Amino acid sequence: MSKKLNTVLFVVAATLFNIVLTAGCFLAMFLAYANFIAPHLPQEVAAWAFLVIFIISVAASFFAYRALLQRFLKRGQAKKAPAGGHPIK
Repeated sequence: MSKKLNTVLFVVAATLFNIVLTAGCFLAMFLAYANFIAPHLPQEVAAWAFLVIFIISVAASFFAYRALLQRFLKRGQAKKAPAGGHPIK
């Protein structure tokens, strides 16, 4: 495969992964809110809680995605590096 095709496939796969990660974070935080916090708060707070949960899930997925991407790219660099550990230029 060409380098351009690899780049396009990587961007598409990374975008889909980021969407799934954000949805998973939102679902996990929503379930935690619904089971532990919501029963103790008035119902009027629910709209604000959804907004806060959404913002926190976007931020959490951003940091998790960034950490996973750095690890993935570092692993790819390690495979290309010669025995001395320096990447080929």
